[in-house]
Amino acid sequence: MAALLISHCTKILRLKPFHHTIQFFRTSAAAVDAKETGLYGFPHLKTPKGFQRFVDDAIERSGEVVNYISTVPPSAEIIRAMDEISDTVCSVVDSAELCRHTHPDREFVEQANIASMRMDEYLHYLNTNHNLYNAVMKAELEGSILNKETQRAAHYLRVDFEKGGIHLSGEKLERVNQLNVDIAQLCRKFNANIVEDPGYIDIYPAIRIPKRLHHLGKPIYRPAGSSKVGLDMKEKGYRIATDPVSLTSILQWVSDAEVRKLAYIQGNSVPHANLDVLDKLIAARHELAQIMGYKSYAEFAACPNMASSADVVMSFLLELSSMVKPKADEEYERLRDYKRAKTSQMFEDLEPWDETYFSAMMKASNFDLDSSVIASYFPLLQCIEGLKLLVESLFGATFHNIPLAPGESWHSDVLKMSLHHPEEGDLGYLYLDLYSRKDKYPGCAHFAIKGGRRISEVEYQLPVVALICNFSNSNDPATVRLNHGEVETLFHEFGHALHSLLSRTEYQHFSGTRVALDLAETPSNLFEYYAWDYRVLKTFAKHYSTGEIIPKKLVDSMQGAKMMFAATELQRQIFYALIDQKLFGEQSLPPRDTISIVGDLKRRYTSYKQVEGTHWHTRFSHLLNYGGGYYSYLYAKCLAATIWKNVCEEDPLSLETGAALRTRFLQHGGAVEPVELLNDLIGSDSIRYSNGGVIPDIRALSEEMKLI
Repeated sequence: MAALLISHCTKILRLKPFHHTIQFFRTSAAAVDAKETGLYGFPHLKTPKGFQRFVDDAIERSGEVVNYISTVPPSAEIIRAMDEISDTVCSVVDSAELCRHTHPDREFVEQANIASMRMDEYLHYLNTNHNLYNAVMKAELEGSILNKETQRAAHYLRVDFEKGGIHLSGEKLERVNQLNVDIAQLCRKFNANIVEDPGYIDIYPAIRIPKRLHHLGKPIYRPAGSSKVGLDMKEKGYRIATDPVSLTSILQWVSDAEVRKLAYIQGNSVPHANLDVLDKLIAARHELAQIMGYKSYAEFAACPNMASSADVVMSFLLELSSMVKPKADEEYERLRDYKRAKTSQMFEDLEPWDETYFSAMMKASNFDLDSSVIASYFPLLQCIEGLKLLVESLFGATFHNIPLAPGESWHSDVLKMSLHHPEEGDLGYLYLDLYSRKDKYPGCAHFAIKGGRRISEVEYQLPVVALICNFSNSNDPATVRLNHGEVETLFHEFGHALHSLLSRTEYQHFSGTRVALDLAETPSNLFEYYAWDYRVLKTFAKHYSTGEIIPKKLVDSMQGAKMMFAATELQRQIFYALIDQKLFGEQSLPPRDTISIVGDLKRRYTSYKQVEGTHWHTRFSHLLNYGGGYYSYLYAKCLAATIWKNVCEEDPLSLETGAALRTRFLQHGGAVEPVELLNDLIGSDSIRYSNGGVIPDIRALSEEMKLI
């Protein structure tokens, strides 16, 4: 269910999540205290059943504050009390969310699930509480609030209540509440179907699958069809799942075009059940938006963000699409010609299942690249040291490994670090859970456990976050090496973590990544640049056995390969954003089926053909948590390009650069209007106004990609 008082809880970043035991997170001394505690430092969570008491206490404490608010005249004190409720509730919601995605003990996971459901019910009570809504509204209008951040908090608390329909008539509010319940259930079902039905292909004979992919499948056998073998002989093959990770590996490494085609079609035709789930989700969101007074869910989603309307989003996407199309078409033709030369078939088209295979081959050939050679310069532990060096260079702060208290960790792989500044003291705490394991969240993400907030004139609640990745495991961490795509992902997630850790907002409601959706991915996209810049890489990218610093020539080749099909990749992201806008935009009567909508968009806005009958979008999970907002990734890409060019590129590792990033952007979280932040950091020409909304300037990105 949507949580309005705490509208930023439980979002996961890179595909974002997020927030009372204050004393535990105050200083590093507390962090190294050897006393037994519970998960994430919460004493309640020593056992799975502790989640029950955690929920009970949060509800009891929040109830006390709700009663207190009813006695307070309109003032800033009401906003602080509301933020305490939010912090108390988020502590449970976010702890449960992290536990559900990462804990190896199924009993902990089950209790976290129960806690989440109980908190959903309590959030419904809070978000439909007219006494709280009226108190916030009076504080905003009559409270004589002088502090700018408090004014902003009051405004957005009221807006969040109204997004839940609290201002509507009883009948309409009841319908909105039911629609929110339905939407949450449909989203859970959509995700469950993806996990339960990844699809698979059976390939005979086994020789058609390269050895490097054998670990992806399981051996299968059928009666041998050859007369040269005995009747009792079996022919070996492989059954391989077509989940996204396995599918990408097949498309990149299998030379047999027929196998690639089978895998592509199967992997993009599951789960079939999500076609119906998505239709229902679109209908529910559209009805919700219309009750709320919007013409579409895309409009409803855009309203609180910089874009402000779906029309502004579409104008931005279409402008970007027109700009990238000539170069994307050129890249397509170049890859098609490369395929024809390699296969000696001069009239063959480039099929969708050919792109990954031939583009990887072409990059390796043109730039003499070997993925294993590149990975030899990126041992995981060395990459972590690189992140520490980066933070010290930019911000004068250091990450220190600190021991976990008994009961604090959820797995032996977990590390904990404090971010310490020599003049300011501890700034926050970061958990690292980097290795893949069974039943763990499958991607990479930044989870906030506790947001920063001011408690008193002398006391600040420090932020606590977790960075979750799924790098290949090893009995010896010293032997784990990353491909450069994984390095880029690590830096991306680290950008989110720094946004949280360096935030110094008065209210946890604005802490770190709790910003407008179309600004949220900007720091993470910016830090991807650091993963490509040789001045940064040479500080930590060293050969695992010889200690040789990564050669500049190799990095130049990697950068050349990256740019080779950059327009195609940007076009793909625009296509994804257009799918999102179209599916959740204004609806026709009767509604069109989503397969034909996606097919039309692909033919119109990409260089590739649509394979009839496939429905890739039924496992596009961003439609759930970024519904109507996927364009935010492209806003972030444009903004990050401008920030890099204007602020970082000249001297990316200087304290001056770090001070600009921190004091003008990162430390403010969501407490300052995005436009105000951007104007201060990169100037007023970094954005432009369009039909009441704000669009990022695209020049820096287009110059970087040589699109103009």
